[in-house]
Amino acid sequence: MAERPTILNKTTVATSRLFRIESLEIKFSNGELRSYERLARSRPGSAVLVIPMLDAETVLLIREYSAGVHRYELGLPKGKTDAGESYFEAANRELKEEVGFGARNLHHLSSFSLAPSYLEHMTEIIIAQDLYAEKLEGDEPEELEVVPWKLSRINELLATGECTEARSIAALFMALEYFKSASG
Repeated sequence: MAERPTILNKTTVATSRLFRIESLEIKFSNGELRSYERLARSRPGSAVLVIPMLDAETVLLIREYSAGVHRYELGLPKGKTDAGESYFEAANRELKEEVGFGARNLHHLSSFSLAPSYLEHMTEIIIAQDLYAEKLEGDEPEELEVVPWKLSRINELLATGECTEARSIAALFMALEYFKSASG
């Protein structure tokens, strides 16, 4: 495996309320120089995506407005970790804010990047089980609809066209495989 390239210079070229674009000057181990741009994290930490299991077969999805595609999407609850918060704490908080449940049992399933060539962003995938009712006030502009869905019916979910987010889709299939392995 090649030696990791060296970042010679890192400059912020644009910022917004949510994003920061960085220009990177990179030197590879063979001496090649290249310039890259990436969408950098606006603050330290990561994001969480929660797979809330109502029972052994039923996941709780949420329907919320997605500005990027200007429509309502079915997907898994998600959000950023707050300063000083572990990803388990963030997952449980997001679950309470978006779904109205807390979890007694949290399991880290995986970590995802979306577009590692362009985004300095990771999402921690957390399975939440042994749920109990608890609602926290969140930052959503409207109440989110909670939709129970059988994990075994993921293909039907995708056929509806209402769930198109790659992280949610991958996490649901990983959860299905995880629970198949655990039971068999």
